[in-house]
Amino acid sequence: MEVTASMVKELREVSGAGMMDCKKALSETNGNMEEAINYLREKGIAKSVKKESRIAAEGLANIYVDGDKAVILEVNSETDFVSKNEEFKGMIDTIGKTILASGVHTLEEANELATDEGTIKDLIVSKVAKIGEKLSFRRFEYVEKSADEEFGAYIHLGGKIAVLTVVKGASSDVAKDVAMQAAAMKPLYVFPNEVPADVLDNEKAVLKEQAMNEGKPAEIAEKMVEGRLKKFYKEICLNEQVFIKDNDISVGEFVKRNGGEIVKMIRYEVGEGMEKRNDNFAEEVMSQVKGE
Repeated sequence: MEVTASMVKELREVSGAGMMDCKKALSETNGNMEEAINYLREKGIAKSVKKESRIAAEGLANIYVDGDKAVILEVNSETDFVSKNEEFKGMIDTIGKTILASGVHTLEEANELATDEGTIKDLIVSKVAKIGEKLSFRRFEYVEKSADEEFGAYIHLGGKIAVLTVVKGASSDVAKDVAMQAAAMKPLYVFPNEVPADVLDNEKAVLKEQAMNEGKPAEIAEKMVEGRLKKFYKEICLNEQVFIKDNDISVGEFVKRNGGEIVKMIRYEVGEGMEKRNDNFAEEVMSQVKGE
């Protein structure tokens, strides 16, 4: 497979490695980006790489709370301009509050819920016609808590990131601090035991190969893996992360010192995992001029 300049550029951006190292890694792995990242890490050229999803669609994420119930949702638009539109924001409020009152758990159920403008599905169709842009109700989660638990809700960048947390035995202020931590530090899981086996196995393989490339015998490399896994968990698990308001303790320790424990964390970043529109404006204008 031919290694293109754009492939090298993408690998450089996610790995921080040099151009020639990236080119060699891609050549050695037949252009496979994931394998190329592992190759660089095994050679000690790239540090631990967090997979950064390309932020694509615009839109807003929001949270609605009523007593022991909460809803976090994301609705997408094609442009950032529309995401600031009051009509669009009002639609999201209607969707959020309708789901909060209903307690449904799937998009299929939610789309059939009744509003003053028909079902949620009908509401979105009518707003598409009025706003003149494709709108998409992408995802939501309905959460209930017990009496000894508290919600923490945090909206960042005007709705580009939304985090909902649940803590047991601690205050709502503690829960909000945890939500702010998650917004800033992008944890993928709450606890190490939530990390999927395939993700963990891949990380162990990379760390072992890394240690062996440093000249360590296999049995020593195995022991080193366990130590380095702790660093891995500190990057991707909320409970293990260094608390941004006090770097001497973990987030879990912060919550524990305040009499509680983390129960749940949901983090939505608008457009994560979706391909970004990359329209070429000049080409679009020319195609219109030519009547294409």
